[in-house]
Amino acid sequence: MSTTNMATSSNYWEDLRKQARQLENELDLKLVSFSKLCTSYSSGTHDQSDSLGSSQDNMLVAMTTELEQLLASLTSVNDKMAEYTNTPGGSSHNAALMHTLQRHRDILQDYTHEFHKTKSNFFSLREREDLLGSVHRDIESYKSSSGVNNRRTELFLKEHEHLRNSDSLIDNAISIAMATKENITFQRGMLKSIQTRVTTLANRFPAINSLIQKINLRKRRDSLILGGVIGVCTILLLLYTFH
Repeated sequence: MSTTNMATSSNYWEDLRKQARQLENELDLKLVSFSKLCTSYSSGTHDQSDSLGSSQDNMLVAMTTELEQLLASLTSVNDKMAEYTNTPGGSSHNAALMHTLQRHRDILQDYTHEFHKTKSNFFSLREREDLLGSVHRDIESYKSSSGVNNRRTELFLKEHEHLRNSDSLIDNAISIAMATKENITFQRGMLKSIQTRVTTLANRFPAINSLIQKINLRKRRDSLILGGVIGVCTILLLLYTFH
């Protein structure tokens, strides 16, 4: 291959990588906003006006569509990168190209999983909220039509309200825990990619190997401490909820 063709081919690969990184950055920001919007929607459904609820519905639909388009675009870029690695021009550095391609594929897989997980959790929470809201509206309708306001009805309404508040607190705790888990999983994937490259360097330079081992020991210790803190906080929250 001529020098000009090699330069053109290299520029094409770099353009693809640049597109992939840009899409990954956009997806990272959008997924954080999407998760926050889903959480705020589910935690305040029954206290919102119809116009505000409709506005949030429109925002959710628009953000879902945008995320699906970004994921589709990133998938397309990854496919083009895969095609490039199979061309004669990319074979000379095939191992390095395949490593880079696999890293971008892993990131795409993590983002796709996080998007579908958040969307699925949101629809489950909204279905539960709608069911509780329907029961609440039926009770209010019964009170208005019958005019009955005895002690039994008041106790039933108070108990129902208590259960709904407890359910909302548990849902919020679960959402926070799941979001934390997803974030840790994503960070672990990114760190794993970095660790692979650092390990390669460590094999070449033995002095680095000792430092890496110390870092790994400290990382495992920090993971145990973080897991313990999350567990204790969850238990305390559940005890407070059902106290």
